[in-house]
Amino acid sequence: MSATCSRLAPSPTGALHLGNARTFLWNWALARTRGWQLLMRIEDFDGPRIQPGTGMAALETLQWLGLDWDGEPMVQSSDRGPYLDAMERLAREGLVYPCSLSRRDIASAASAPHEDEHETCFSASLRPQDAGESQPFQSTPGVHWRFLVSPGPELVVDELSGKHEFRPSEACGDFVAWTVRDEPAYQLAVVVDDLRQEVSDVIRGNDLLSSAARQQLIYQTLGATPPRWWHLPLVRGTDGRRLAKRHGDTRLDSYRKLGTPSDRIVGLLAYWCGLLPERQSLQAQDVLTLFDMSTLPKDDIVFTPEDDSWLRG
Repeated sequence: MSATCSRLAPSPTGALHLGNARTFLWNWALARTRGWQLLMRIEDFDGPRIQPGTGMAALETLQWLGLDWDGEPMVQSSDRGPYLDAMERLAREGLVYPCSLSRRDIASAASAPHEDEHETCFSASLRPQDAGESQPFQSTPGVHWRFLVSPGPELVVDELSGKHEFRPSEACGDFVAWTVRDEPAYQLAVVVDDLRQEVSDVIRGNDLLSSAARQQLIYQTLGATPPRWWHLPLVRGTDGRRLAKRHGDTRLDSYRKLGTPSDRIVGLLAYWCGLLPERQSLQAQDVLTLFDMSTLPKDDIVFTPEDDSWLRG
């Protein structure tokens, strides 16, 4: 494996939309122009949100756009061993503990603000008395395992946006490492995956920038060095919110069914990356000749009605 390695990691919770595609295209172009290895991973630990067949559909859609990767795709759920090994180590070292509190219990005791609308900060006052003590890891129905977060700042250095200081103990508190569904939570799974695939550079949307702080804590406890982080500005709707169903159907497959050529989509994505002065059709391979990371806009991109009209052509 080459010394520098990145990965594309679609989650099979729904069809790829234009925002996903823009991040994947930039990631692909960065890797290919720098001679990095680029791996594919299907991140399918997300319980009831997983939609059967969407993982393989995402791969086919990315190939339709002209993107490729090295080797066979890795599917998270195909091997639980590495995640179990990590949890056993963390439990043995007293860095995780079981917790059966409900969201309502946690919310009623919360003294810190929400990190986002989906998560309430887990107060240190809710920890069991034996938190921090060595214990065997055992998955139990109805019980989470939480990662013990120490107070203090965590510095994240991003290749695109510079230095950011986070305080996970105040923003999220002890976060879930293993879920009640008997599977690793995202924060643990992505660290284990990147370690076993020897990923050196992680490229993703800046909505996950704060997650880098949590993941660095896990890297440190596992005695490993975190990757280099590259967090891209997001694609948003005209209301300023992250691109989603509320902004209409922005799925790649939907445009494809309408007859939109792949090079029209690639051209719009390249335009959003600052590689073109205006919207125009472009093959993915041609993106490599134009690629310049310095042209990437520093602010989030807005998906406009004009963009949609141009794709529909």
